[in-house]
Amino acid sequence: MKVFAVSDLHLSGLMNKPMDVFGPSWEGHFQKIKDDWEKKVSDEDIVLIGGDTSWGMYLEEGVFDLKSLAPLKGQKVFIRGNHDFWWNAISHVRASAPDDTFHFLQNDCIKLGKYVIAGSRGWTCPASPDFTEHDMALYLREGERFKLAFKEVQKVKKEGDTLIALIHYPPFGAKLEDTVFTRLFEENGVNTVVFGHLHGAGYFPLRCEKNGITYYLTSCDKLHFTLTEIQ
Repeated sequence: MKVFAVSDLHLSGLMNKPMDVFGPSWEGHFQKIKDDWEKKVSDEDIVLIGGDTSWGMYLEEGVFDLKSLAPLKGQKVFIRGNHDFWWNAISHVRASAPDDTFHFLQNDCIKLGKYVIAGSRGWTCPASPDFTEHDMALYLREGERFKLAFKEVQKVKKEGDTLIALIHYPPFGAKLEDTVFTRLFEENGVNTVVFGHLHGAGYFPLRCEKNGITYYLTSCDKLHFTLTEIQ
């Protein structure tokens, strides 16, 4: 069993929002992702999708885009991104899953084999250049949501399991500052963190280490529209 990750697919099957307006590299981006996925992933593997899956505004629009992932192999684990407006009540999202290979995390976790995956959206951090005083309450609230996720982890994690945290927003700034998220990851024994959200931030490394935890930036354009293997 291998674990792959990619984020920010920005699919728009029912929306008139072609991604190539953001540059020629985005032309046919989903086909590039699918081609790479089909080469790498087996039925036994896991693929983490770190938010901003669909431009859809309503559940049926998001589900339309999810269905385009259904033919692809592997267990697919999702969190919500800042653009996933189609993702409303988590019970409705889970009830609309195309099949049983789709898993949606919201302040909780799932165990697949030896991997325990905890996830929540996160929020922009104080070290981010666009952080304002209005972000503080949401930033702290997302920290509380990760506390809920880690309470669920305690119920299922066994000795020898690998704990992965899936978060949409980067959990620190460019200098890898301590944040409420990094402290929670360290306190709860997280091994690997996967995040996305960033597109043009060339100063962010795709992989880095902080206090014994490996962090992966997996925005699809940063990965040249491929999946990255994290475990």
